[in-house]
Amino acid sequence: MNAIFAPRTSLGFMRLDFVLGTVFIIPFTQMVFFAFVAGLSGGAAAVSFVVVGNAVATVTYSSIFSVCQTTDSEKEAGTMEHLLVSPANRFALYFGRGVVPILASLATVTVGLVYAVTIFHVPFNAAESPAIAVSIVLTAVAMVGFGLLLGGVALYLRTSIILGNIFLFIGLLLSGVNFPLSSLPLPLQYLGDVFPLTWGLAAVRASLAGAPLGTLLGLWLNVAVGAVASLALAMLLWKTFERRALATGSIARF
Repeated sequence: MNAIFAPRTSLGFMRLDFVLGTVFIIPFTQMVFFAFVAGLSGGAAAVSFVVVGNAVATVTYSSIFSVCQTTDSEKEAGTMEHLLVSPANRFALYFGRGVVPILASLATVTVGLVYAVTIFHVPFNAAESPAIAVSIVLTAVAMVGFGLLLGGVALYLRTSIILGNIFLFIGLLLSGVNFPLSSLPLPLQYLGDVFPLTWGLAAVRASLAGAPLGTLLGLWLNVAVGAVASLALAMLLWKTFERRALATGSIARF
């Protein structure tokens, strides 16, 4: 039920023009910019690497910003206090608002990959479509779980915008979007492995390359573990910061 009403309440900022811009315009502009940069220094192979990375990385706009901002929306509307004293199941209440961003994330990544294949001529084999679809779905769910995790932190903060921006750019730097993780110092490689985007992007790239099922299963497992861990931590943080926010009064601060 929360998934049905969320687009009209806590996800009210997701107007049709906002959704269409996120799905069709942001992937194109982001991919063109980084493809141009990669083309100046690395040639066609670098461009293919970068456009696939940015096609998948656009998932962060729906999964992180949209989900994080639900906390801000509840505070701004003055409904957060009523939510927290309600007897409603916290998991259903919290995860329900992630259903629409999952659908938006699926659409955004799919459109981005269509751009990658049709405009930038990234190699594509139709036989790999099922594996690519599984990778995209798992990535979208994992990233929305990560967004819910950040939203739990934002419950105690004044606003989630800064938090969302920080992790958006951390993802671009540490998840292998524009350059291989192997080019980073070893500690940063380990840090990058913590983010679901890293494994989701690896799964999408492996699917496009026609990797064997055994390789894909290992990557899918990592993405799924990231999704479950993010949701579990999100609920734990929600309870922790809920108590902290009620004690300090930040629950009503916007």
